[in-house]
Amino acid sequence: MGLRRKSREIALQFLFGHDFQQRAGDLEAIEAELAEFGANFDAGRKALPYVRQLVRGICGHLDDINALLAAHSHNWRLERMSLVDRNILRIAVFEMRYCDDVPARVAINEALEIAKRYSIADSVPFINGILDAVQENS
Repeated sequence: MGLRRKSREIALQFLFGHDFQQRAGDLEAIEAELAEFGANFDAGRKALPYVRQLVRGICGHLDDINALLAAHSHNWRLERMSLVDRNILRIAVFEMRYCDDVPARVAINEALEIAKRYSIADSVPFINGILDAVQENS
């Protein structure tokens, strides 16, 4: 597994917990949470810089990312999506919109591979459809 994939998976785990616990989204709280997360879990030292970039970026642009997801997920409110799927989508949309070094197709493919590992089979086409719509309209 590549370093970026590992970083995405760790970021997914962090965001899942953050979302599940409905924690505060301000930067200071996120930084404290990241420090605690890194201290309590074997997150992989080399993977942590990209994990931090993803988490900080997603939390910093959460309203914009959620608005994009809501606009392209017909008949699905964000609250109805599973925590795993919602956060896989957030990671991919963040990379597609804010990471110039990650091509959209790579972000989508990575999201699908992570969904195969962490979600249910029906989630893969669901995630693919939403991310394709985001890409086409960006």
